[in-house]
Amino acid sequence: MNRLGKKANETLIEMALSADDDIAVLTKFTPSQSEGEECNGPETISTAGSEIPSSSEIDKRHQSKDSIFFRDGVRRIDFVLSYVDDLNKEWEKKLERRKEFESNLQKAGLELETEDKKESEDGKIFFVKIHAPWEVLITYAEVLNIKVPIRENDIPPMVENPLDCVLFPLRLPEKVMHPEPDYFTAPFSKDKQELYLINDESTFFSPSMRNRIVNYILTRCPYGTEEGKKKFGIKRLLNNGTYTAAYPLHDCQYWKKASDPNCDSERYTLYMEWARFLRFYKEQPLVLIRKYYGEKIGIYFAWLGFYTEMLFLAAVVGLICFLYGLFTMDENMSSKEICDPAIGGEIIMCPLCDRDCEYWRLNTTCESSQYSHLFDNVATLFFAIFMGIWVTLFLEFWKRRQARLKYEWDLVDFEEEQQQLQLRPEYEAKCTQKKKNPVTQEMEPYLPLTSQAVRFCISGATVLFWVSLIIASMIAVIVYRLAVYAAFASLMENTQTLQPISGVLTPQLATSVTASCLNFVIIMILNFFYERIAIWITDMEIPRTHMEYENRLTMKMFLFQFVNYYSSCFYVAFFKGKFVGYPGGYTYMFSRWRNEECDPAGCLIELTTQLTIVMAGKQIWGNIQEAIVPWICNWWGRRKARNNPENLYSRWEQDHDLQTFGALGLFYEYLEMVIQFGFITLFVASFPLAPLLALMNNILEIRVDSWKLTTQYRRPVAAKAHSIGVWQEILNGMAILSVVTNAFIVAFTSDMIPRLVYYYAYFENEHSPMSGYINNSLSVFLISDFPQGKEPKENPENFVICRYRDYRYPPDHEKKYMHTMQFWHILAAKLAFIIIMEHVVFIVKFFVAWMIPDVPADVKAKIKREKYLTQKILHEYELEKLKERLCQGDTRATEKEFIATEGRMELSRAM
Repeated sequence: MNRLGKKANETLIEMALSADDDIAVLTKFTPSQSEGEECNGPETISTAGSEIPSSSEIDKRHQSKDSIFFRDGVRRIDFVLSYVDDLNKEWEKKLERRKEFESNLQKAGLELETEDKKESEDGKIFFVKIHAPWEVLITYAEVLNIKVPIRENDIPPMVENPLDCVLFPLRLPEKVMHPEPDYFTAPFSKDKQELYLINDESTFFSPSMRNRIVNYILTRCPYGTEEGKKKFGIKRLLNNGTYTAAYPLHDCQYWKKASDPNCDSERYTLYMEWARFLRFYKEQPLVLIRKYYGEKIGIYFAWLGFYTEMLFLAAVVGLICFLYGLFTMDENMSSKEICDPAIGGEIIMCPLCDRDCEYWRLNTTCESSQYSHLFDNVATLFFAIFMGIWVTLFLEFWKRRQARLKYEWDLVDFEEEQQQLQLRPEYEAKCTQKKKNPVTQEMEPYLPLTSQAVRFCISGATVLFWVSLIIASMIAVIVYRLAVYAAFASLMENTQTLQPISGVLTPQLATSVTASCLNFVIIMILNFFYERIAIWITDMEIPRTHMEYENRLTMKMFLFQFVNYYSSCFYVAFFKGKFVGYPGGYTYMFSRWRNEECDPAGCLIELTTQLTIVMAGKQIWGNIQEAIVPWICNWWGRRKARNNPENLYSRWEQDHDLQTFGALGLFYEYLEMVIQFGFITLFVASFPLAPLLALMNNILEIRVDSWKLTTQYRRPVAAKAHSIGVWQEILNGMAILSVVTNAFIVAFTSDMIPRLVYYYAYFENEHSPMSGYINNSLSVFLISDFPQGKEPKENPENFVICRYRDYRYPPDHEKKYMHTMQFWHILAAKLAFIIIMEHVVFIVKFFVAWMIPDVPADVKAKIKREKYLTQKILHEYELEKLKERLCQGDTRATEKEFIATEGRMELSRAM
C-alpha cells in the first residue's frame, strides 16, 4: 500500500537551478499552513502542518527537560537553531534574514517551533526547533540515495571462532553490538514504497538520517539577496551572527536514560558501554556508533580500534626485543671494555669542546654505554625488519576490515558523499564568473585560471615560509645544543655535587634532554599558529568541493606536522656526529660552534631520548587538550544552570551549552594518530618500546575520544564516508618511507655494522672476536697537533695523545689523520646493508600485499547476493505493476512490454 495515499495533498520538493546564479535552490513545498500565513517573529511559534496547543496551554515546567519532541509530544525535533536578539545596528538586517530563511524552510516542507527567550535558562536565547515530516524525509532520501531495508539477511552467519570463549570477557552484550537485525538494502524510491520494510513512519529513518537530511536542506536554503548576489545556507548565517548555533539533539542525558519510552536512549548506552575508561578492555559497539553518529565518525573509530589491535602484536615483539637487550646487557663486550678500569679507565679522550673542556677518561661513560645496549643490539635489526612487514599487514588487513564495513554499512555502491562532491557554498558565492559544465550542460560558477594561479602562488609561498621557519627553529635548537654542550661539560667536570650522577647524566645526555624539551615547546607553539594559517590559506584558495577542501587542508597540515615533529629526529638520526671532523680539523657551524659528537657508544641512545620526549609529550599534551579543556569550558558555561530547577533546563539548552564538534573535528583526530604512526614506523629501530607507548596511549585515546564526543560535545551532524580517505595514501607513503629510514638508522646511527665488520674482518682474538673493538674504533691524536687557540687551557697530567671516535691513521703514519681502509670497508658494508635490507623488506611487503585479497570471500558473496536479490525484487515489483495495468486495460501497457520485463527477470536469475 502506498503510504502517501492518506495525505490530503501529495507534496514534492524540486531541486531547480536558478537562471541567474546557478545555485541549487529549494523551491516550493506546498505549504500546509493557511494562505497568507508567514514566518512569525521571534516571539511567536510556527506550527505548520498540525494543530497543537498554544504556548498559553502548555507550561514548559510540565514538559520533561529531556524531551526531544515538539510541544505536542508527537513530532520529533530533528534540528535546533539558536540566536540572540541583540539590539545593535545589525539587528534589523538579522531579523529580516531570519524571517526570510525560516519562511523558506517552511516552504521546503519543514515544520518549525520557536521557544521564546523568556523560556530559556538565561533569558537571552531564542531556540527554533525543526521537524522534518514524512514527505520531506522520503523526498530527500531519494535525493541523497539513502539505502533502506527491503528484506532480512538470509545468508548464514560466519562459523563461530573457536577463540570466542577465550575472548568472551572482551565482548559487549549482543543487544549493544547489534541493536537491530541485519537487512538487505536498496536505494529509497518514493514510487516503490511497498518494497521497503516500513513498520512505523516515525522510526523508519533513524535520527542520524533525519538530521543529515535536515542539514542538507539548511545548507542550501536561501535567505535573500545582498549586494546583487543570492545568499543561502546556514553556515553563512552562523558566520554573520544571524544565528549563534545549529545542531541536532542528543537523545537523552548521558548519565541516565530518558523518561520518554519512545526514546531509545542510545547516548546513555554509548556512555555506559563505550565511553567509560573502565570499559577499556571491551570491544567497541561500532554498529551503534554508526547508527548514532553516522558512518564518517563510525569509520574513524573502527580504524582507530583496528590500529590499536594491531599495535598489540608490535608492542609484544618490541617488548621482547627490549627485554633481550636488558638481559644481555652484562654480556655486551663493548660496554665491558668501556667500564673496565684497565681499558676504558686508561683511554684518554680528546676534549668535547674547544679551550674550556678538559681531557676525560672513557670509563666515565660506562653507564650510558650499558643503557645504549638496551636499544642498540642485534634485536634492533630483527625489529626493524619485523615492523616493515607489520605495517604491510596492518594496511592490508585494514583494507579487508574496511571492505566488510562497507558492506555492513551499505556503502558498497557509495562513491563519495553527494554533499562532499557538490559545490561548496563559499565557492558559489565568491566565484562570479560562469561557464557551461560539459557533463550537465548547465551554467555553473568557476574560478578563472589566473586567479587560481595567483592564489596557489600565495598559498605555496606561505607554506614554504612556515616550513622554512621550522627549519630555522631546528637550526636554533642545534645552535643551543652546541652552545650549552661546552657549558654542561665544564659544569659536570667542576661541580662536586654532580659527581655521583655523572656516570648517567653525561654532557651529551644532558644536552640531548634539554634540547628535546626545548624542541617540543617550539613544536607546540608553531603548531598553534600554523593550524590557523593553514585554514586561512585553504579558504583563500576557494576549493570547489568539500572533499577538495579537506584534501588540500590535509596535505598542508600533514606536510607541516611532518617537518615540525620529525625534523629533530632526522637531525639526530642522520646528521649528528656524521660531519664532526677530527681534533685539529673540526668542522664548525657558522664558523663558530663546533659540530656535535656522538657518545662513544653511538648516537642511538640520543635518538631514543629525542623520540621518547617528543612522542610522549605530544600524547600527554594531546589528551589534556582533548579531555580537560572541553570539560573546563562546559563547566564554566553551565555554572549558572546548576542553580536552576532541572525542569527549566531543556534538552536543547543543555546541548547548546556543550562544545561544538566542528567540520574539522575528525581531521585533527586522524592527524594525531597518523603523526603517531610515523613515530612508531619511521624511527622504530631506535626505540622498540615505541609501539608499547602508542598502544597504551591508544587504549586511552579511544575512551577519551568517545567520552568527549558523548558527554562534552553537541551531537555532530551525521555524514557518510566509505573509507578513511586521503589518510590511507599518507599511511601507504609513510610505510614505504619507514623501510628506508630504518635501514639508514641501523646502518648509520647504530653501531651494528661497524661491530659486524670488526667481528668478521678485523678481530684480534679468535676466542673472543669482539674484544678489542673499542680500542679499534678510536683513533689516536697527538695533542701537540692542536691548532693555536683550540687546545684545552689545562693539561695537568701532561697527556701526550688523546683518542677520538673515528677510523683515521695515527699521527706517525704517512697518511696522517686520513681515513683508514677499515672506514671504507664499513661504509661499503653500510651501503650494502641498506640495499639488501630495503630489497628484502620490499619484496616481502609486496608478496604479502599480493597474497592478501582486499575483499574477504564471504563479503564478496554477500554483495553478489544482495545485488541479485535487489534486482529480483525490483523486477518482480515492475512485473506486478505491469500486470495490474494490463488487467485495468491500460493501453500503454503492451504485451511486448510484459514479455520483455519477464525476460529481464529470467536473465537476471540466470546471471
